[in-house]
Amino acid sequence: MKEKIGWIGMGHMGYAMLKGALRYKQPSELAFNDRYLSHMEEVKKETGVEFYRDKKEMLQNVKYSILAIKPQSLLEVAEEIKGLFTKEQIIISILPGVTIKDLKEIFKTEAKIVRAMPNTPALIGEGMTGISFSKDSFTEEEKQEILKFFSSFGKYEIVEEDLMNAVVCASGSSPAYVYMFIEALADSAVKYGIPRQSAYTFAAQTVLGSAKMVLETGQHPGKLKDDVCSPGGTTIAAVSALEEYGFRNAIIKAADQCYEKVTKIK
Repeated sequence: MKEKIGWIGMGHMGYAMLKGALRYKQPSELAFNDRYLSHMEEVKKETGVEFYRDKKEMLQNVKYSILAIKPQSLLEVAEEIKGLFTKEQIIISILPGVTIKDLKEIFKTEAKIVRAMPNTPALIGEGMTGISFSKDSFTEEEKQEILKFFSSFGKYEIVEEDLMNAVVCASGSSPAYVYMFIEALADSAVKYGIPRQSAYTFAAQTVLGSAKMVLETGQHPGKLKDDVCSPGGTTIAAVSALEEYGFRNAIIKAADQCYEKVTKIK
């Protein structure tokens, strides 16, 4: 069995992960399959990674198989390849709401399984991924290879599987909320005369810098917020308005809707 990584599905998330893997792997160590030939040819041209038109053939040539498909496509894909995974192979699933137990049953396999939830900033090497391992006996080499793979496109945290749906809320879906905040903040700057492109730069760099302050200082976000809020100043006036209009509650309610949706996926 070759120590290659193969993708079933090459959408936005699959492509982001592929780009990450290419930071430490040669194109010859990777492979992929997608339902659209034209798309596969385009990805091969851009990356140098070979594709397989037949999923079954690809599975015979890779050890790590990444399921980068939509949950609604799972049963269709499973009909093609169930029963083909061996005990020596490892399945890496990024399907939200689909458990390790589900995958074992659907694919009729005893293969080792990693359930993961990355996010789209992986495309620029700044992704965040939650990872859960099945109860199977992974070798130390296998675990290190898996963690090296996920670190190739950002940071990761290993969590218990029963927290994976919450990971979807915390990082899987939340880039969309952040983009909405950046867009709204930029609109407010445009309202007061800042050119559109400059407004996006002001807003996006502020979000980036603020996030790095949380990660690199280790200080509580509330403390960092307090440090910006001078008594009787402009910032505390703005924070008061955010509280009045339910800013925090809107975020929590969005996460509630996300969690409810992911728990219904099968």
